[in-house]
Amino acid sequence: MADDISARLQGLRAITDRMLGLAPKLRRSGLRKAARQAMNIVRDDAKARAQALDDPETAEKIFRNIVTQESGRQGRREGGVVMKVGVRGGAGSNQHSKDASGNPGGDTRHWRYIELGTQRLPPAPFMRPAFSSNINAVTDRFVQVFGQEIDAALRGN
Repeated sequence: MADDISARLQGLRAITDRMLGLAPKLRRSGLRKAARQAMNIVRDDAKARAQALDDPETAEKIFRNIVTQESGRQGRREGGVVMKVGVRGGAGSNQHSKDASGNPGGDTRHWRYIELGTQRLPPAPFMRPAFSSNINAVTDRFVQVFGQEIDAALRGN
């Protein structure tokens, strides 16, 4: 598989101390909301980059299939909340997978050949740069929203 890019937020001692005063359900919902809003920055940037690469003459539109979703299984394994940005239907093999034409952008399983390149096609990455160029904005948004969620939960709203 290609290089996975991930980030971990550490050093948020003041926020995590306040978070420990909340019920687990409130903690999780606040984490999910903050993580989703933060990763939506990456999603929006990836959509803009993919839209610039999409062939206007084809019906398939990669940018319409880019989504933010929670990875519940990985979140339980990691002991937290894991949000991912990816291409809907993009993990399937072109020869052996189900029909992906039901996605809003059509069958865009070819996106990874554009992202990673092939023997004959040079790579034109749009997902990885969308994340790596927005790390500071994602971190700032997460801290802002999570702080607001904790304050609201402590006030009882």
